[in-house]
Amino acid sequence: MDKTILKQLHRAKEASHKFSLLPHAKRILILKNLAEGLHKNKKLIITANSKDLKKISLDNPMRDRLLLNDARILGMIKEIQSLIKMPDPIGEVFDCRTSKENKKLKICKTRIPLGVIGVIYESRPNVTTDVASICIKSGNAVILKGGKEARESYIILHKIIKNALIASGVNCEVVQFIDPKIKEAALDIISADGLIDIVIPRGSSGLINFVRANATVPILETGAGVCHTFVDESAKLDPSAKIIFNAKTQRPSVCNALDTLLVHHKIAQKFLPLVADLLLQKKVEIFADLKSFPILEKCYPTSLLKKATDKDFGREFLSQRMSVKIVSNVDEAIKHISKYSSKHSEAILSENKQNSQKFLDEVDAAVVYVNASTRFSDGAVFGLGSEIGIATSKIHARGPMGAKEMTTYKWIVRGAYSVRK
Repeated sequence: MDKTILKQLHRAKEASHKFSLLPHAKRILILKNLAEGLHKNKKLIITANSKDLKKISLDNPMRDRLLLNDARILGMIKEIQSLIKMPDPIGEVFDCRTSKENKKLKICKTRIPLGVIGVIYESRPNVTTDVASICIKSGNAVILKGGKEARESYIILHKIIKNALIASGVNCEVVQFIDPKIKEAALDIISADGLIDIVIPRGSSGLINFVRANATVPILETGAGVCHTFVDESAKLDPSAKIIFNAKTQRPSVCNALDTLLVHHKIAQKFLPLVADLLLQKKVEIFADLKSFPILEKCYPTSLLKKATDKDFGREFLSQRMSVKIVSNVDEAIKHISKYSSKHSEAILSENKQNSQKFLDEVDAAVVYVNASTRFSDGAVFGLGSEIGIATSKIHARGPMGAKEMTTYKWIVRGAYSVRK
């Protein structure tokens, strides 16, 4: 393991115990100082971010993920302010009972921090403050490892976080920034048994697969977002077209953007030209299956229309691209999603209550929608203040994860000098 990283991990571990015992008011003070620091240093953040942007081409779809501007920094501040207003996730006592074997044994669960959380992420520098603020709120120490493409942005944001901790009279070692230039840094983090309690990878399928294959530390997995929307034969066509347009084009570089449109064969002739007219506004490139291609060919530019291959399904595009497939019914739609879904966010647009309920019951994903855009899969939208990622596995947490999801519990048992018979 790299010696610099090893020292950082030890310092975070040592600081984490005392940090986990901080009163909520102290953690709130840190968050207030952090929000103020972001506001005061907007120009410095944007200047640092511009250095990162110079390294990436103007036509690269990842540029949007990397960008920080006034509006996005304001959004980062607002998410911290939302966290400030939320109740303390630590110390909640729940699920209490009295032992049947010994009536004097009072047994409860108490919510506690996870400990030291390692987060490995790519491109999006705003994740730095999202993750740090959630970990501060939930009493966890955190190890931040971003990608080298956003190094300058990470450095200034970590400095602001560090200053917020110091200004609050708190050990700044609880938030550690791992320099992306250090070789094998990610491997060091995911194999730091005894120093890191849980690792959360947040990024491409390549990153997630690497962590899954190599980690010896427990993983809380966030998956790539391969998102589908099925338009049923009973759906209202105009509103459905607007939902598809929103889900695909509002911010295509994020994980909850639409990747594959599934359309019931009975409405395909009417619906596809409607949605095509909207998608053309953003010059969305469409990969159409054999049934949908002849319909779209009549109403969509040939320069933006391609015949889909197998690789165009189950693909996270992260750009103004999408695939389209015509299906015979809700069962075929569910079967397709079951085969290709990353279990992130899936939607049905339908006026048929039975089909909608069938979709809700049978589709296995962290978030399942009826008559809504998949773009709503977001911690802030779900009332969590912010999110550390969207978990797609079934262990510990699922879907958008906020401060409460960054906790575990321990059993607290109070007796009266009780012995077991």
